[in-house]
Amino acid sequence: MAEDSTLRESLARDRTHLANERTFLAYIRTGLGFLLTGALIIRFEQTQIAYVFSIIPIAIGFFLLILGLFRFIKLKNKIDKEKS
Repeated sequence: MAEDSTLRESLARDRTHLANERTFLAYIRTGLGFLLTGALIIRFEQTQIAYVFSIIPIAIGFFLLILGLFRFIKLKNKIDKEKS
């Protein structure tokens, strides 16, 4: 009986780790999408206004990448701490 609850807790922790990694990858995918959008605006529209408008998606992309990394590390540490 004790083995079942230990196994269940271990599997739940593993699922939580995998969900955290999936969320991190979603942040990376979204951030890279914004970065590429900004880069494409610069590449195909070489006007001053296009340059200004390309900074917005690039800034959002960097923000999402950094936010995703911090969120991933924070949740990973929390999950590992609960393990102990």
